Amino acid sequence: MTTIPNKLLELKIHQQELSNCSRCENMIQPVITGNTVDASIMTVGQAPGIHEGRIGKPFGWTAGKTLFKWFASIGVEEDEFRQQVYMAAVCRCFPGKNPKGSGDRVPDKQEIATCKSWIEEEYKILQPKLIIPIGKLAISQYLPHKKLSDVVGQQFVIDTPLLQADCIPLPHPSGLSTWFNMEPGKTLLQDALGLIDSHKAWSLIKDQQQDKQAQ
Repeated sequence: MTTIPNKLLELKIHQQELSNCSRCENMIQPVITGNTVDASIMTVGQAPGIHEGRIGKPFGWTAGKTLFKWFASIGVEEDEFRQQVYMAAVCRCFPGKNPKGSGDRVPDKQEIATCKSWIEEEYKILQPKLIIPIGKLAISQYLPHKKLSDVVGQQFVIDTPLLQADCIPLPHPSGLSTWFNMEPGKTLLQDALGLIDSHKAWSLIKDQQQDKQAQ
């Protein structure tokens, strides 16, 4: 088991190795990682978009603006979030644009399998208490489902040899999606945010943010 004093060093070494990954020939580098933080909450997105490579951080463009509005509505601003939550993804490089339509290409099964070892190592290092998968692809790595309404707005427990954590899925905040602006998605999103807000790990982040603001 990783001891707390060693977590940040171990995570830093891990991220350095991850940043040098070039296993997937159709993925477009650079590798995008979140901040090196000893976090009890981990978000898991699909993959970086075209702008994240230039910006150098996950959810750094329009989808991120929507995502951080959601989190701000339950008490945590973007800067504090990035300092307290580990931001991972199913795949860490930009997969390219969708050749058959709008939006980004969805990573294929081989790319997902190839990238899986990185997040598994992060489970071992951080031992998160809450996983927030964002979007259908990320959610499917944890919860089998046919549609978002089957899982969004609920809290689940993941209990595997590698990961023991609560799981609260969110829809992807992409501007191409209307799901979270229409019923039942609109209500289910608020239900999901309410579950995150009431989770002990989230309460600790809010407390830390309030302590900083009071100083």
